[in-house]
Amino acid sequence: MNYIIGMDGGGTKTHCAVTDEDGVKIYECNGGASNFLVRGAENVSETLFNLILEIKNHLNADFSDFKAILIGSTGAGRRNDAEKLEKEFQKYSEKEGVKFNLFRVESDARIALEGAFSGKPGSILIAGTGSIMFGKDSAGNIHRVGGFGRFLGDEGSGYVIGRKGLVAVSKEFDGRAKTTLISKLVNEKFGIDSTEKLITEIYKNNFDIASVAPVVFGAAEKKDESALKIIDEETDELILHIRAMAKKLNQPVLSLAFIGGIISNDNIYSETFRKKIKETLPEVNIKQPDYPPEMGAVLLAKEFLSKSYYL
Repeated sequence: MNYIIGMDGGGTKTHCAVTDEDGVKIYECNGGASNFLVRGAENVSETLFNLILEIKNHLNADFSDFKAILIGSTGAGRRNDAEKLEKEFQKYSEKEGVKFNLFRVESDARIALEGAFSGKPGSILIAGTGSIMFGKDSAGNIHRVGGFGRFLGDEGSGYVIGRKGLVAVSKEFDGRAKTTLISKLVNEKFGIDSTEKLITEIYKNNFDIASVAPVVFGAAEKKDESALKIIDEETDELILHIRAMAKKLNQPVLSLAFIGGIISNDNIYSETFRKKIKETLPEVNIKQPDYPPEMGAVLLAKEFLSKSYYL
């Protein structure tokens, strides 16, 4: 029997879906972290090979039965970066005496897009620690908005919301702005109650700035002016992402799926955002993703597999 393996590779674990050639799921499992920009391509290659070995043993299959393997990974947005892992995995596999028919690396956002719309046109907005938007038009072309990282972008993300919250705290400490509930909540949650502690946490202790976003949401729920202003500004930024993507895709209706906790979960931020979309972008249809990213990887693997038959 022939199999296709789709993987969603992250910084903490890798989700796998194994299907037959028709895309019917047969098995699923989890493995170790596979962010090759953090762990290195060689270490990740070993992790992936061992995961495939586990699948092989579970299915009582041969390596030759795996007709296509595709992983969507953080850090693989540029083809030259993705090729580094492809080449290293091929090198590691051949050292183990195995040569796979097709092994492909794509970005985690790309497989999320494929899964969300079952390979059909649509768009995903990712807003977690960072932010980026991907869309697929009716001709199959992929479009991108945002994704410039924390120095140039990440508007509407947990990082920017958290950073703005801490800026409000710093201004209160200095007397440059009025009191905000954010300061009180930051002190309660993180023990930051002075300029010195704030600077030490940020510049010496590698403080997780995005972790302040829920604090900002909590302050906004209690009608704190500074927190409400941050939410208003950052939801406006995400609206700009959607407008830009709508122009690129040029469709009467923009099908949109949310990925990332701050916009897909119920909170004051996502509620404000959804309300703005409804009021200002009636052509946008928000929907739940059809499939998780690992199944999106399977769909993309099938696409590459069909193309490879004609090479």
